[in-house]
Amino acid sequence: MTPLEFMLVTFAASVLAGLVGSILGLGGGIIVVPTLTLLLGVNIRFAIGASIVSVIATSTGAAAAYVREHLANMRLAMVLELATTAGALFGAHLAGIIPAQWLQRIFGILMAYVAVMMLVRTNRPSRMPAPPDPIADRLRLHGGYYDAWQKARVEYRVCRTWLGMLVSGLAGAVSGLLGVGGGVLKVPVMTLGMRVPVKAATATSNFMIGVTAAASAGVYFLRGEVDPFIAAPVVLGITIGATTGSRLLGRLHSTWVRLMFVVILLIVSVQMLTKG
Repeated sequence: MTPLEFMLVTFAASVLAGLVGSILGLGGGIIVVPTLTLLLGVNIRFAIGASIVSVIATSTGAAAAYVREHLANMRLAMVLELATTAGALFGAHLAGIIPAQWLQRIFGILMAYVAVMMLVRTNRPSRMPAPPDPIADRLRLHGGYYDAWQKARVEYRVCRTWLGMLVSGLAGAVSGLLGVGGGVLKVPVMTLGMRVPVKAATATSNFMIGVTAAASAGVYFLRGEVDPFIAAPVVLGITIGATTGSRLLGRLHSTWVRLMFVVILLIVSVQMLTKG
């Protein structure tokens, strides 16, 4: 493959990654890392380095639209980001120690687990009221947004803030370790554990992932694992895809968003486990 062909394939895959990543709150790394490693033969450390930088681009491209449309819960994002940033720094340092094959295995196992959880726990709204959460009440984390698909305003009450903080710390470590933005864990914990609607969860995740990635990107730069030849087409493609995807989320049915999440995670999980 010539350098030009490499850049064109990387760019095309990155546009798709940005589109899907912004809709699902995953940051694009969930597609970029497997594409670079499995299809183009890039070393996983350089793939993760490029993905970390691209996650910042995804967040920049999508977060502004989600904040403007009031889909992203700013207060909830700031609370969860405290734990996520600390975890991201830890994960970035850990990535320099763990062998590449084990990174691929961890990636695959994690994706399979999250996909199963999202599939088992369907998108049917719970009939039980949200349990009381003094932390969420005190910090006023509850929110609402206008759903363009339902043509109605959706209000929700956040619960189990402690669980969100715990999983967000783990998500930060996963982001720094695997370059996937942490949304693979934050979106499920917000939807399944904290009772946040899936659209609000993906928008809030998109707002957070840029900060998380920025916290760990410096570590990859210092180790020389961010190659401009790889990162440049990735960032450009993901920015274009993320900007487009941010305009589509409000018009999609929540069930479709969740099914897309599950299918993509299962495909990537099988590919990465086979490679690892």
